[in-house]
Amino acid sequence: MNIPSVFWLVPIASIVALGMAWFFFTQMMKEDEGTPRMKEIALYVRKGAMAYLWQQYKVVGIVFVVLCTLFAFMAYGLNVQNPWVPFAFLTGGFFSGLAGFFGMKTATYASARTANAARQSLNSGLKVAFRSGAVMGLTVVGLGLLDIAIWFVALNRFTDDSLITITTTMLTFGMGASTQALFARVGGGIYTKAADVGADIVGKVEADIPEDDPRNPATIADNVGDNVGDVAGMGADLYESYCGSVLSTAALGAAAFSVAGLEVQLRAVIAPMLIAAVGVFLSLFGIFLVRTKEGATMKDLLRSLALGTNVSAILIAIATFAILYFLGIENWLGLSFSVISGLAAGVIIGQATEYYTSHSYKPTQKISEAGLTGSATVIIKGIGTGMISTCIPVITIGVAIILSYCFANGFDLSMSSTSLSHGLYGIGIAAVGMLSTLGITLATDAYGPIADNAGGNAEMSELGEEVRHRTDALDALGNTTAATGKGFAIGSAALTALALLASYIEEIKIAMERAQITMTDLAGNTINAAEATIPDFMNYFQVNLMNPKVLVGAFIGAMAAFLFCGLTMEAVGRAAQKMVEEVRRQFKEIPGILEGTGTPDYGSCVEISTRAAQHEMIFPSLLAIAIPIVVGCVLGVAGVLGLLVGGLAGGFTLAVFMANAGGAWDNAKKMVEEGNFGGKGSFAHKATIVGDTVGDPFKDTSGPSLNILIKLMSMVSIVMAGLTILFI
Repeated sequence: MNIPSVFWLVPIASIVALGMAWFFFTQMMKEDEGTPRMKEIALYVRKGAMAYLWQQYKVVGIVFVVLCTLFAFMAYGLNVQNPWVPFAFLTGGFFSGLAGFFGMKTATYASARTANAARQSLNSGLKVAFRSGAVMGLTVVGLGLLDIAIWFVALNRFTDDSLITITTTMLTFGMGASTQALFARVGGGIYTKAADVGADIVGKVEADIPEDDPRNPATIADNVGDNVGDVAGMGADLYESYCGSVLSTAALGAAAFSVAGLEVQLRAVIAPMLIAAVGVFLSLFGIFLVRTKEGATMKDLLRSLALGTNVSAILIAIATFAILYFLGIENWLGLSFSVISGLAAGVIIGQATEYYTSHSYKPTQKISEAGLTGSATVIIKGIGTGMISTCIPVITIGVAIILSYCFANGFDLSMSSTSLSHGLYGIGIAAVGMLSTLGITLATDAYGPIADNAGGNAEMSELGEEVRHRTDALDALGNTTAATGKGFAIGSAALTALALLASYIEEIKIAMERAQITMTDLAGNTINAAEATIPDFMNYFQVNLMNPKVLVGAFIGAMAAFLFCGLTMEAVGRAAQKMVEEVRRQFKEIPGILEGTGTPDYGSCVEISTRAAQHEMIFPSLLAIAIPIVVGCVLGVAGVLGLLVGGLAGGFTLAVFMANAGGAWDNAKKMVEEGNFGGKGSFAHKATIVGDTVGDPFKDTSGPSLNILIKLMSMVSIVMAGLTILFI
């Protein structure tokens, strides 16, 4: 089929994004890294981060070899899988890992340069940190669009498959990206929080020394962890979110407009790709708007970042009308409003997250105040705040789903096949709208760990109170933007996972057709699976709330989210115990550490985190892959759909709770450290440190991994559809 010339904007946008990422990287590298001590500390962190990442890739590589062998057997042995699937799976994992690698490499070079720039002014530090974070954002969208463009062109040129088959095959590289992302998030999260918790418990609580004090043996491991977890893990995470939203919407477009003719169907497929491509250029415009003034307050800093992200969001909303009108897609106006529904939902979730996690607002201030009565009240208040904070995101996503569905199908509530398919396409394109400006929204997220490491470098290099005050301000801002980014990521994951449900139905139909299995329609007539409408499909497999298979699947899906969180939380706890024991041993056995005359053994702490992360990440990650396969074989299609719905509902709510509670605890501690409620070293300070320590695995390990979990279960279900069909 002939690909429209406008499609080539997609690979052009990817090249522009990657080119600008390289430009920002080279500009950052020209900045002065500071004093010899600053360079030395940065080198320790850089070497530790790269060593861990290579070790992680070795473990993940083994998993990929095993899964590719399974897919190859399904494709060439059982003939229940598209032969392109193993290769698409590999490229998805490779590009996801590459995005995390480039982002982390940039972050490890940027932290000392950010600290040194903060010696000049707050604006200089913000500029270096934010544009270094932009390298991550632009690399993710650039590699994502490049991967999508290559596969779309290749499958169109070298196969005779229909657009429905092509787009569902492309979803497979989404599974590769999700698998890599889950290992990166879980492994990186365990690494960073084992070091962070160990450093806080022994250093700040027991030894009463400042955060990032060079006398603390776990300090280097903590800084390494910020990079492998919050940068490399996050980059891989949002790469698969970005690609998953575009690919699932393309697959829905192919299905929704299949009866309208090939030309219309093709335009519906490339529409989400074009929206994402235009979003690259508008993200770049927003990045250049971010700046601040000396002596800026937290609200001033938040306003600076909000200017860039909000301007980009407004411009992409306007551009969407032009894109869909130019493509001539049926109901282009309604679909444009579906995109705006997604964008608006992203903004609202971001603002709600900021309200519940920034110490500029009452919820976090109240947690700080609770420190006056002890750590128990800090924990209780933080958990309560996190639970309450789920209301706005859940209601917002619910409204966005309904509005995007109704706008896309012209408010046709008949639940006919056409109404359903067009409405689901609207939900998918709303997810694309939410992620279309990922170039800048991810920059605000990646900025956080860079600012955090800059503060650590400033403390260990003893740069002085004024510089440390500036890096603390940048770090506190980073805590809020990181929490906002996590809320944004899980919100987009909810919309994408819902779109993937419809893609699963299409993949089951393709698998049935490949296996020459017929089905009956609502009238009782025997038809080919490819001819079945969504109502036919739901009726044939008895997908309704009275079917116990659906209910059992839903319970298992909700349970999977809690089981996954429990396993990763315990993993952090076990690793942190070893870290605490090692730091205590060094304080006791190495003379002169606390006096500043002895040198801690940083390497042993780095080794503890590395070993723990490599060992502990395997079981939870493999469990996420195994559960959909087992449910599909035992409970069939109805059970899998129940599983995905239960996992989505339970996982989304739990992820928002954990991310917001953790972010609020962290900033509550920061508020006390700024001199409130007794300041550093006070009773309230020690209480809020305990809260922050509990919140660490909440917000940086278990919580952010859940949005990958709910999408990975959907992706695995889609890829394993052929295997599920064998058990019908």
